[in-house]
Amino acid sequence: MIDETLTTFQIGRSLSMKGCPYDNAVAEATFKVMKTEFIHQMNFQSLQHLELELYDYVNWYNKHRIHGTLGYMGPVDYRRLALKKAV
Repeated sequence: MIDETLTTFQIGRSLSMKGCPYDNAVAEATFKVMKTEFIHQMNFQSLQHLELELYDYVNWYNKHRIHGTLGYMGPVDYRRLALKKAV
């Protein structure tokens, strides 16, 4: 089923090197968050709707969503704080 979905949407698999589970762990954690926060919360009406919502989600995730590893700050705020400390 997964292979059919990937083929339908013309998506290629990206796998880590054999014997290197670390890339896989990061990918699995990212996919879990994405499923919980995005996929299971939406009902996509078309591929265009999915593309638009995915673009918005990735933008929000990368620029605004708070991250525990960043001291519960958004990436933009964390970067600003780091730049202030560097100057």
